[in-house]
Amino acid sequence: MKILHIDSNHPILLEMLEKAGFTNESDFLSSKEEIEQKIENYDGIVIRSRFKIDKQFLDKASNLKFIARVGAGLESIDCDYAENKNITLISAPEGNRNAVGEQALGMLLSLFNKLNQADKSVKSGHWEREKHRGYELEGKTVGIIGYGNMGKSFAKKLKGFDVNEVLFYDIENGLEDENARQVSLEEIQEKADVLSLHIPWTPLTDKMVNQKFIQRFHKPFWLINTSRGKNVVTKDLVEALKSGKILGCGLDVLEYEKSSFEKIDLESIPEDLKYLFEAENVLLTPHIGGWSFESHLKLAKVIAEKIIFDFKK
Repeated sequence: MKILHIDSNHPILLEMLEKAGFTNESDFLSSKEEIEQKIENYDGIVIRSRFKIDKQFLDKASNLKFIARVGAGLESIDCDYAENKNITLISAPEGNRNAVGEQALGMLLSLFNKLNQADKSVKSGHWEREKHRGYELEGKTVGIIGYGNMGKSFAKKLKGFDVNEVLFYDIENGLEDENARQVSLEEIQEKADVLSLHIPWTPLTDKMVNQKFIQRFHKPFWLINTSRGKNVVTKDLVEALKSGKILGCGLDVLEYEKSSFEKIDLESIPEDLKYLFEAENVLLTPHIGGWSFESHLKLAKVIAEKIIFDFKK
């Protein structure tokens, strides 16, 4: 089988596929239109996020048997249309789940202990202890929405912090384990001191965290989002931060990313985004939750193993 790689990945991906007998070709520079002109010559394509795999692209890919995304989400692919064409979709949430779980925990601890604020203060010549008094995670109730690979990873990491309880909501039933209890969304909104999002971007989750959603929480809470930016309405988040309904937030993703993993247009920043840039109780990172050195290797290995398992003759 002949595979086209349109994004660079860890070298072990090519090594494993070559050893298994696959033919690899790489093209990291051609445009989507240029790739479309030759995609019919390939049995598989390996992507990250360089461009969307839409109907037009799939119609050109007359011999394509699989699309493998080196990452967790598949929102850059028209999945329904691909599956109608009997194209197998492959992703690797196992590869970066630990990295995402650690990122979510790191953001939460940094917010609770005002680490970023304190660091800037000391480096600017100030020694303000009372101003940087923090909170403890012990005794808090943590709510998780989405209990797949990422949500489970985060819950597991909370075990050593003596939290009061870890609750989760998921559209699938029967996911409860020793690390968290499955409950209704209403119970999370009643009890949670912390909410962490670990959900894909779908029609069900688009703009999920909006004003109505936020106001249903019985207590002020902390928000962590390492999922997808468009799951949170930034304007409503800012209003909740101003009112104190949300005590602080850690955002690894932003609604204003052009699409997942792509940069923000800094030349025309909306007022609500500008607020997030300036607020002391907001921690922002550039979609790096699953972007560790270790996950770079793990993702490549998982994708290679799945391709080999499904397609090696």
